[in-house]
Amino acid sequence: MFFGGSKNSEQDKGHDKVVPMKNFRNSVSISPMRQAEAYWTALQRGDDIPNRSQIDPRGLENILSQTFILERVAPGVARFRLAGQKVNEMAGMEVRGMPITAFFTPDARKQMSAALEHMFEAPAIVEFDMQTEGSRLRGRREARMLLLPLRSDLGDVSRALGVFVSDGNPSKTSQRFSISSIEMRAVAKKSGDAEFKSKPRDTADANSANPDFAELQSRMQPETSILQEARDLADRKTLKPVRDTARADAKSKSKAPHLRLVSSRSETAL
Repeated sequence: MFFGGSKNSEQDKGHDKVVPMKNFRNSVSISPMRQAEAYWTALQRGDDIPNRSQIDPRGLENILSQTFILERVAPGVARFRLAGQKVNEMAGMEVRGMPITAFFTPDARKQMSAALEHMFEAPAIVEFDMQTEGSRLRGRREARMLLLPLRSDLGDVSRALGVFVSDGNPSKTSQRFSISSIEMRAVAKKSGDAEFKSKPRDTADANSANPDFAELQSRMQPETSILQEARDLADRKTLKPVRDTARADAKSKSKAPHLRLVSSRSETAL
């Protein structure tokens, strides 16, 4: 019922077109995912992937219980290194060391493995829309997950920052999820980053001599190599000194000649 006008008035035109709000309603908030992605983007240097060591828990303080860190252990396989409280609650146990595929149904595990491999190889940002398995006691519950690639200390893309958003787990039992949709986005380069361009070199002057260097070079004397010095030293040791024969003859003439008499007396036996 509308007040202040008749049913057929101009103001009522279009009010009979009712659009179901369930098409726009999503019980799972995506703000933690957007907050994590904004933090991850701020850590980027150009189009490079942030390092695992750059992740500071204080930067994700508001959503820390919903975040986790993955480690790639094999193609299409990644395990939890760290996980927040709400992530553990969804599993009904401590998930550290467990593969992330343990959260999913057998049919969804192949999709998750393929998405993980693409995220690490591309690299890319991956976002999942998920649902829990329904039962007679409880209906399906929606959940969402965001995975952001990270580099390890070795420089390879083998880590990931994840955010898990769900309606909660009132049953406190292990939940298994099916994947309803997957969105993959390649890591885009920041538009504000300026590319480095080297200064063009003038090829005409590339081979011209530097006048300052030429002047310095003209004042420098050629240096004797170490090998040549060793050869000169060896030559000096092998040469014998020349005897001054004239001086030796003069010295011998200055001495007076003398006769040396040696006598020997022997007694004769009679």
